[in-house]
Amino acid sequence: MPPQPARRDDAATPAFLTWQEDGALIDFAVVPNARRTELAGLHDQALRLRLSAPPVDGAANEALQRWLAEEVGVAKSQVQLLRGASSRRKRLRVAAPRSQLEAWLQRVRDALATLSAAARA
Repeated sequence: MPPQPARRDDAATPAFLTWQEDGALIDFAVVPNARRTELAGLHDQALRLRLSAPPVDGAANEALQRWLAEEVGVAKSQVQLLRGASSRRKRLRVAAPRSQLEAWLQRVRDALATLSAAARA
């Protein structure tokens, strides 16, 4: 059976996420060599993530996959780098139940709201 096409379900779906039948595609803008790994906001319709790993020998890609797997609560083998192995813009596929991804998405929205409020203060 061919893979199901990516789709956006509704206007509430953020630009960095595309739902699939068995998971989601998530776009990231990463900043390697950061002091610590942390969500840093949005950048050009992607989640901006600071990574403490260097961009050498795939260390940043590995760190991103590990971080996302832990955040969503899935095995690292369920997170696949689809695009951007050598760039700061990356697209990952997460194979997980939609309810699990929606719970993670709500935590991301809360974190983004906190970052936005801190920036305005």
